[in-house]
Amino acid sequence: MVIPVVYLIVGVALLLGVLLPAFTTGRAISAPVILVAVGALVGLLPFPAGLSLDPDEHAALTEHLTEITILMALTGVGLALDRPLTRVRLTWRRWGTTWRLLFIAMPLAIVVTALLGWWLLGLIPAAAVLLASVLSPTDPVLAAEVQVEGPTTLSETDADDGEGFAEADIDEKDEVRFALTSEAGLNDGAAFPFVYASIFLLTMGSVGHWWVRWIGWEVVGKTVVGIAAGWAVGRLLSLVAFRIRESVQISRIGDPLLIVAAPLIAYGVGELVHGWGFLSVFVSAITLRSCDRSNEYHHAMHGVIERLERLFTLVVLLLLGAALTNGLLTSLTWQGAVLAILLIFVIRPATAWIALWHPRGQDFDDDSVLGPRERLVTAFFGVRGVGSIYYLAYATGHHGFPDAEGLWSIVAFTIVLSVVVHGVSASPVIGRLERHREAVLA
Repeated sequence: MVIPVVYLIVGVALLLGVLLPAFTTGRAISAPVILVAVGALVGLLPFPAGLSLDPDEHAALTEHLTEITILMALTGVGLALDRPLTRVRLTWRRWGTTWRLLFIAMPLAIVVTALLGWWLLGLIPAAAVLLASVLSPTDPVLAAEVQVEGPTTLSETDADDGEGFAEADIDEKDEVRFALTSEAGLNDGAAFPFVYASIFLLTMGSVGHWWVRWIGWEVVGKTVVGIAAGWAVGRLLSLVAFRIRESVQISRIGDPLLIVAAPLIAYGVGELVHGWGFLSVFVSAITLRSCDRSNEYHHAMHGVIERLERLFTLVVLLLLGAALTNGLLTSLTWQGAVLAILLIFVIRPATAWIALWHPRGQDFDDDSVLGPRERLVTAFFGVRGVGSIYYLAYATGHHGFPDAEGLWSIVAFTIVLSVVVHGVSASPVIGRLERHREAVLA
């Protein structure tokens, strides 16, 4: 009976994957909201005896399913970004909003959430830091409504109209979408050192016993190694796709399946050399994107990876919804619910607002500086999702954290709250912001 249930879930996911994009386009509801609701209804069906949907009981399966989902999403995000990130200093400056969200907003949110977990929920320090860490990354999987649409290629530029065109003309025009997309791509890798801080607190005790190793290796060393591995893989794949002789160039052959191999190779190499694999995947994708940026092959690759990402996301959300009505929230206390509400409505918006403040901030005056409305929208849309499930499954599956059931309840409630709040508000809020931008520029 278990195998037919699996086929049913996958089949429903595929069917919904075909129907939902057309149904939800332009409406104040997102596909993830519907998928979680459908999953919750599926969870009410009579399952075979002994079949549990509790992610804590299937930590390894949960970890690897969400892991592959994130790999696909990070690759899609890296390919979708038109703004280059190279060794040229100017390109790094133009990612300024991303760096502020990554290095200011994220650590601030972790500190505040951990303190609340310790004070409000009564968690031990290790569990409080773990909870804050798994809830810290914004999600590249569930934030499609507020992300960039995809790579711009030659066929989509003014070249078709007979006007001049150069690769330098390819760039992001919407700073809000760029900030949220690039943040989601990078902070999945950036969250891992904080998860390890919670593991060290649990297994090694006092911070004084491990802080040097943590900063030197987990924060700096693995980050550098992960970036280097991702860059090397991205450069190698760029040569295969665009630079070797024309008869064997993958971009000329037209087979976009190269992009399916890319995240697997990058993640494997990154982990084998003991770097942060998620960071390697994202860096490899933006490195690949930086080569021959106007080539239509980028668009073809993005289409393939986007469909794979959608498939895995559908399965994860259906299973999450089913788990919700099978006891996943039984350990949720009012304190845990309050923490989730504070994270979505107060902690993330406040920390991101602080991080994005700039003395020159004026609406649309400078595409690298967010105006007040853009800043508010960017601060609010910190979508939580599949990344949080992965990190919690990883930590609880490899280490015996106390009150794991309570942590799962809080994380699940936070994800559902984020899916509903951000999913319902994304289209109208982004639409209103775009209309305001057009009015200002008119």
